[in-house]
Amino acid sequence: MKFIKPIFVFMMLLLTAQSTFAANGELMNNIALVAILAMLVLIGIVCLVLLKTFKVMAALLLKPEEAKAAAATENHPDYEFVLQAEKPTKPTFWQKVLSLKPLSEEKDMMIDHDYDGIQELDNPTPGWFMYLFYATIAFAFVYILNFHVFNLGKLQDEEYAIEVKEAETAKAAFLAQSANNVDENTVALSTDAGVIAEGKALYTKNCVACHGANGEGTVGPNLTDDYWIHGGKINNVFKTIKYGVPEKGMVSWEKQLTPKQISDVANYIKSLAGTNPPNGKEPQGDKES
Repeated sequence: MKFIKPIFVFMMLLLTAQSTFAANGELMNNIALVAILAMLVLIGIVCLVLLKTFKVMAALLLKPEEAKAAAATENHPDYEFVLQAEKPTKPTFWQKVLSLKPLSEEKDMMIDHDYDGIQELDNPTPGWFMYLFYATIAFAFVYILNFHVFNLGKLQDEEYAIEVKEAETAKAAFLAQSANNVDENTVALSTDAGVIAEGKALYTKNCVACHGANGEGTVGPNLTDDYWIHGGKINNVFKTIKYGVPEKGMVSWEKQLTPKQISDVANYIKSLAGTNPPNGKEPQGDKES
């Protein structure tokens, strides 16, 4: 173990030399290489120390009397190790936590029975396991008070209901935002009752003065026949509402209505086709095929 420190110092000097003389582009590569080599050397040293330890321990366990006799002389390489092993040592922190007992106390913990020559030790339950067990009891006590006595927390079914409600709100917001991304190129014809109802409400509020309550036409053209001045496709109707026809007195609704609302009005107007309301204005424009 005494030779580990000089090797470590040597590695640090080598690392410093590499850092000093390496070019800027290769500095990080050289540092990584030296670090890897240092780790390999340290791993090798640890393996040698462990091998030496296992050999001495095996000798003490398999032939304890012979090993002690052989190591009784100060010139023996294992003399210092055996001497340290025989000295009583205080239990370390981890030995206390894990409830580990030294080998010298095994005879006192031996149970007075064996199975085919195999004996059992009366080891106590490890400390870490008991701490964990007590922690689960404390957790259960706090859990009951929190969720079932004072009702400070929410149970799983309550959390599920809240998350479903939040998801529905997020879904509605997403659909509303997606709907407002529609334009004259992406608008689609719809016969959904909700869409038609929304469109009718907007038509009644904004369009009756020029096109009549039932789309029969007054100042503006009849919206129920097959003739259209600016095209009768859903895309054409959307575009006409959005940009208006200023030269004929129809204002642009782009700033007053959202794209979703314009789409609803256009779909409502398309739903009036063939209704033939009374007092319908004469056809204007070209017949839509």
